[in-house]
Amino acid sequence: MLNNKQTTVTAEQALPNRSAEIIPADPHAVNGTSLSKSPSDGHAQILLAMGCFWGAERLFWKLDGVISTSVGYSGGFTVNPTYQDVCTAQTGHTEIVQVVYDPDNISLAAILTHFWQSHDPTQGMRQGNDVGTQYRSAIYYFDDEQKEAALSSKEAYQQALTSAGKSSDITTEIDVAGPYYFAETYHQQYLHKNPNGYCGIGGTGVCLPPWER
Repeated sequence: MLNNKQTTVTAEQALPNRSAEIIPADPHAVNGTSLSKSPSDGHAQILLAMGCFWGAERLFWKLDGVISTSVGYSGGFTVNPTYQDVCTAQTGHTEIVQVVYDPDNISLAAILTHFWQSHDPTQGMRQGNDVGTQYRSAIYYFDDEQKEAALSSKEAYQQALTSAGKSSDITTEIDVAGPYYFAETYHQQYLHKNPNGYCGIGGTGVCLPPWER
């Protein structure tokens, strides 16, 4: 066990793979869509990490044009991790929200604006009182358009933070999407099932201005 949950593990240090894949029960508890790692034709997906995935998922399922959301684990090494595995900080994964959206009804810019404004992307391996590598901020993209939007929006938000007198640099990890592993069924749409449950979502109070991609 690592004593410091804010230290990223290497592939050699990571917990061993698990053979059983977690398949959450369908359908989405809010909008009735099927949870899938492969969006339907005409739809797109992006993976966003901004601390505890319970509150982050609720943020996105409320948006018009978002088809479906799910929560899981990505950005690490261990195959088919469990929640208990990820909480040890020995899988390398972060808690992630998969956002499936219709680009004709909601722009990627709108989704990223909600992402940047709804958490503090300068905190490194934590988000508020939630401490550990699983709570780091991240954007995992699926194509060059998403990559360009992620990078340019990060630059714009850094400028906004600096202009607002915030001295910290954004630590958000931006990388191509790797394997995405579903979290257990009870985590899916958790705050819909448990309305009084914990939600760690909280932004910096700084708005993201329009930016050019």
